Amino acid sequence: MKKVKIEAIGVKKVFIDENTGREIVAIENISLKVYEHEFAVLIGPSGAGKSTFLYLIAGFEKPTRGQIFLDGRPITEPGPDRGIVFQEYVLFPWKTVLGNVMFGLELNGYPKEEAVKRAMKYIKLVGLQGFEHAYPHTLSGGMKQRVAIARALAYDPEVLLMDEPFGSLDAQTRMLLVDDLARIHVETGKTVVFVTHNVEEALLLADRIFIFSARPSRIIKVVEIPYEKPRQPHDERLLALRKQILDILREEVRKMINREIKGFP
Repeated sequence: MKKVKIEAIGVKKVFIDENTGREIVAIENISLKVYEHEFAVLIGPSGAGKSTFLYLIAGFEKPTRGQIFLDGRPITEPGPDRGIVFQEYVLFPWKTVLGNVMFGLELNGYPKEEAVKRAMKYIKLVGLQGFEHAYPHTLSGGMKQRVAIARALAYDPEVLLMDEPFGSLDAQTRMLLVDDLARIHVETGKTVVFVTHNVEEALLLADRIFIFSARPSRIIKVVEIPYEKPRQPHDERLLALRKQILDILREEVRKMINREIKGFP
């Protein structure tokens, strides 16, 4: 039987517009389960609350209603059991690749020798061996994101949270990193929750795809991808799923545009 790693029950999130004081319901009612070692992808229209939900799992935000559990324990704050990778690289420009990857380890009291050993392990895992003494300004965007992934993995979190990590990269670099991330997931066995707008990316990486509705968001469909990895973009089975998902997303975007025309927050 699969072990439930993350469980959300009846989660709602409301923000207050600072200018108008009006309530904005980002997430209406989300319940889901993510299993141990699973690669779960969250996809939906822009502004549908995907990143908000990821930040609730991270502990950066608190639900207005409902709860999220990690291994059966309520999530109340950030913790070392969850690593996060953002769309922006958020690297320290004055530190080398090795220094950036070691940062969290040193912060958490790892002896320097052990921190170096662990950092080098993950630098190699993400394909940056030989660049450990390079500074961020000398690296391409894809290489910078590899550093960010290595840093998030270095202190061995149980869950890896990824917020559109390849969103700012060109198409070729994105595809290389998608292939590498699929490999890294197989090698590490981490539970991954991954936010993206890119359907092809989702189909190549996911074990299951959770499709979010237009805001206020709910989960309107869960698509299981039972095919082995690595997967090929032109696999006919994936192309059929791609059409199905795009049709759902187009309808949700129409709903979102209609709401905006009518003046709803």
